[in-house]
Amino acid sequence: MANAHPEDKSTIYGGVQEQGTAPRAFSPHPSNDGELQQDFQTDLVTAIEQRDLRRGLAERHLSMLGIAGAIGTGLFLSLGGSIQTGGPLGALLGYGTVGLVVCAVQFALGEVAALLPVTGSFVRHAEFLVDPAWGFAIGWNLVYGNLLSIPSELTAICVLFEYWTDLNPSVFIIVFIVLTVAVGFSFVRIFGEVEYAFAILKILLVIFLIILGLVIDLGGVPGTPRIGFRYWKNPGPFVEYIGTGSWGQFLGYWSVMTAAVFSFAGVESIAMAAAETQNPAKAIPRACKNVFYRIILFYGLAILVVGMLVSSDDERLNDQSGTAAQSPFVIAASAAGIKAIPSVVNAIVITSAWSSSNQALLSGTRVLYGLALKGQAPKIFLRTTPWGTPYMCVLLFTAFMFLSFMSLSNSAMTVFWWLVDLTAAAVLVSWSSVLLNHIRLRAALDKQGIPASSLPWSNRITPYTSRAALCMTLLILLTGGWTVFTKGNWSAVGFVSAYLDIPLVIGAYLIWKFYKKTSIVPLSEIPLRKALEQTSTSFSQDVV
Repeated sequence: MANAHPEDKSTIYGGVQEQGTAPRAFSPHPSNDGELQQDFQTDLVTAIEQRDLRRGLAERHLSMLGIAGAIGTGLFLSLGGSIQTGGPLGALLGYGTVGLVVCAVQFALGEVAALLPVTGSFVRHAEFLVDPAWGFAIGWNLVYGNLLSIPSELTAICVLFEYWTDLNPSVFIIVFIVLTVAVGFSFVRIFGEVEYAFAILKILLVIFLIILGLVIDLGGVPGTPRIGFRYWKNPGPFVEYIGTGSWGQFLGYWSVMTAAVFSFAGVESIAMAAAETQNPAKAIPRACKNVFYRIILFYGLAILVVGMLVSSDDERLNDQSGTAAQSPFVIAASAAGIKAIPSVVNAIVITSAWSSSNQALLSGTRVLYGLALKGQAPKIFLRTTPWGTPYMCVLLFTAFMFLSFMSLSNSAMTVFWWLVDLTAAAVLVSWSSVLLNHIRLRAALDKQGIPASSLPWSNRITPYTSRAALCMTLLILLTGGWTVFTKGNWSAVGFVSAYLDIPLVIGAYLIWKFYKKTSIVPLSEIPLRKALEQTSTSFSQDVV
């Protein structure tokens, strides 16, 4: 492997190839300890990742990755449950509230990632802007969550195939493990093209279902009456959940909001492969700021249409099969006599589940690579293929994919889903960290007298939206398991799955903090001027 010489050593941003470094050969071994130690002392884009990774993701890939992250199985299958819990208006308000939080998260991520386009995204940002121990804590929390989310998605694929066939589920597990690993080991551009294709399929299906739903609702299908907003009047726009009266209706809305968080899970991973993105200072902000329109168009219209199509007290919403049969779109289409819709929805949901597993693999492996860069994970995970894939990271995630075989045993499956539930709060922890990073960045700019307009991308309202969204995110996190505290609803498993992640993250933070004796980075000492200078240089050379 052609290591960078000390005099060639530089830390840079953007798409500029480091100067004076020979082309990289196959690197079966990580870089030498001296080079690693030098890289550990900075949070800028290191010479190691700049040399060993490849910029294969284009702006169009990032834009579609953002869409793929926002449109998942939850949109196709779970909206009916939200209507059932909160009513059509309660569900619309719940998803709308979380949608605004997601917009704030994406705008905050865009501002920081444009300045610091590093592998691992907000995990490395946390070390640079907050505390190295905090970066360690949320980094390993993300790795742990993605290690379990991939087999959970593979298990979901098996359940979805059961809608069509009784073939042994192990066949589908093996097939999709092979496919996922193949994408994971390939060029990052191949991953981008696969997700690009999936995103187009999902967009087309969502548009089709929204139009179909409106046609059914307005009586456009022969033999079906016009529905209009009938279900908003009876049984009503809200549903009483656990409580009664206005309080019960509020609890229904709040329950929808806590569930909606996990429908949007994954949108924060858009910048995880920033060091593998062409011109990240331009591409990442553009992809982030478009999330607002995606949420309004896809989730807003979809929830509105579902609330018009299906009554909140419809017994068919109790279907827990995990297949297309529980989709409110399928319920409405079946009632209208349209037989092909269930299979179409089921097929697209399968691609959505596999898309989610691919995104979890990319996100998890890049976070692990970033942790190894900073000396917070074994340096064996720095090994890359000639085309820039961190193959040792992929191998670790491949080993955990075989946990999906636990789905073949009922008792093992119970344990497996319990472990998956433990990672649910990690979404809110990640969002909180993105927002905290941004708040610290803006505070450091003020402290050092640097105008926000100096950033590669900025917005005048983000200092306010980040603070408001952080408060809301923490509130949702702390009330995530609120139902177990109500009379007759106590569940030890529910309590642990809702709250165990909080002490795990805090424990990891304190352990690394005391072990490495780290401290919160003073606002005046964050090297923002150096970062701005390097970002400006890389952007100008990218344009040239």
